Amino acid sequence: MQTNTPFKDLIFGNHPVLEALESGKEINKILVLRGAVSEHTKHILQLASQRRIPVQKVPVEKLNRVTRKNHQGVIAFLSPVSYHRIEDVIPNLYEEGKTPLVVVLDHITDVRNVGAICRSAECMGAQAILLPTKGAGALNADAAKASAGAIFNLHICRTDHLEGAIRYLKDSGLSVVSCTEKGSETLYKGELSGPTCIILGAEDTGIQPALLALSDQHLRIPMAGQTGSLNVSVSAGIILAECLKQRSDVENTLA
Repeated sequence: MQTNTPFKDLIFGNHPVLEALESGKEINKILVLRGAVSEHTKHILQLASQRRIPVQKVPVEKLNRVTRKNHQGVIAFLSPVSYHRIEDVIPNLYEEGKTPLVVVLDHITDVRNVGAICRSAECMGAQAILLPTKGAGALNADAAKASAGAIFNLHICRTDHLEGAIRYLKDSGLSVVSCTEKGSETLYKGELSGPTCIILGAEDTGIQPALLALSDQHLRIPMAGQTGSLNVSVSAGIILAECLKQRSDVENTLA
């Protein structure tokens, strides 16, 4: 288990970034000057590709907005957490006698929402968070703060292919639940007591159609007010609380 210690999440310059890559440091993403063709740049891109680290090729103006120091055309954002493969996490949970509860964040980009969801997930008994490698809010120092340190007590997993990862979870016996305001059933009619994967989508785009098609349940949170929707991190808390309730009911019945 990791500890929540002060964290510096930015390094820049060819040699520091190369050293970070070669030493195996966890990196959220790398910004590289668009059009750069030096040997250093090529090596950085090669190592990043091998480790499946997202790379963005950007104009110098963007690099300068991040730091005015001598970045040499490359900036890396370190992660305060170690990333895992979901394919390693699930078998271990079963071997430990645990009922898997995984939260999938489908292109949720706001880091504070990501952090807040991690906090609710850990408090309600989830063991893992699954994110796409590209198009997700970085688990950086801001996310760690918003999570109140919860990200250090979760298995944080990244995948290049979210759809393939969901198929793996289904094949591993997890019920895939899409939480959407267009869900066909209310949350309280859902079956959430067994091995479960909860998918949450971005507030503007929702859950991808391909992931909706893979889902076993499409659930919505019933609401009584006039406001049309909830913040995604608030929705996550409500959904995960229902998961905990149903699991606790089962445990009490078996006791």
